[in-house]
Amino acid sequence: MGETEYSIDPAIIKRLAGEICELSKFGAEIAIVLGAGNFFRGSGLAAAGIDRVTADHMGMLATIINSLALQDTLEQLGSYARVMSAIKINEVCEDYIRRRAVRHLEKGRVVIFAAGTGNPFFTTDSAASLRAIEINADLLIKATKVDGVYSADPVQDKSAKRFDALSYDEIIEQKLAVMDTTAIVLCRENNMPLRVLDMMQPGALLRTARGMNEGTLVTEDRAPLYLTTE
Repeated sequence: MGETEYSIDPAIIKRLAGEICELSKFGAEIAIVLGAGNFFRGSGLAAAGIDRVTADHMGMLATIINSLALQDTLEQLGSYARVMSAIKINEVCEDYIRRRAVRHLEKGRVVIFAAGTGNPFFTTDSAASLRAIEINADLLIKATKVDGVYSADPVQDKSAKRFDALSYDEIIEQKLAVMDTTAIVLCRENNMPLRVLDMMQPGALLRTARGMNEGTLVTEDRAPLYLTTE
């Protein structure tokens, strides 16, 4: 969305695609789950009076729009990409089939998982956790606009401190707004490491792939370490 009020900012999507292309050239196998908050959110539409199931299906369709835009931009920059949808829309993209997705990854293609889990009442956070587990990913990255997990909203609370590492249980118990609880529980039950980082920081993805301590790492038993916000 960038600085626009809604829709897709071409400059932002090109910059993000450039980061993904750089990571792909580094040799990483990359799968991506996109939301659609730049258009609307199913929960927001439901709050406005639209049936929740209908609203969630509308949100799923919006993620396909974002996914197609990212696919096109990646291919313009020289990467190969495939959009795979959890709901059938064969004229536009492939259906999500786990074995086929893994094969795409093995061939060096960037795979974009669209339409969430294909089910209402589940967020794209949950979809990201589920897909990461299904494809046996080494790491799940939550790309946000902040450089990790904070003790409070750093925009509203200037005294908020950033965690270098957390456990899944600490995320849940302290109600830290990282991902929804279902997504965190999925990661915990399947021992899927999660790293939260600022996608707007140039090179963040590549630094993470190289093992550098970018953002906040969430695992089963890592003790938290506060870092200053300065």
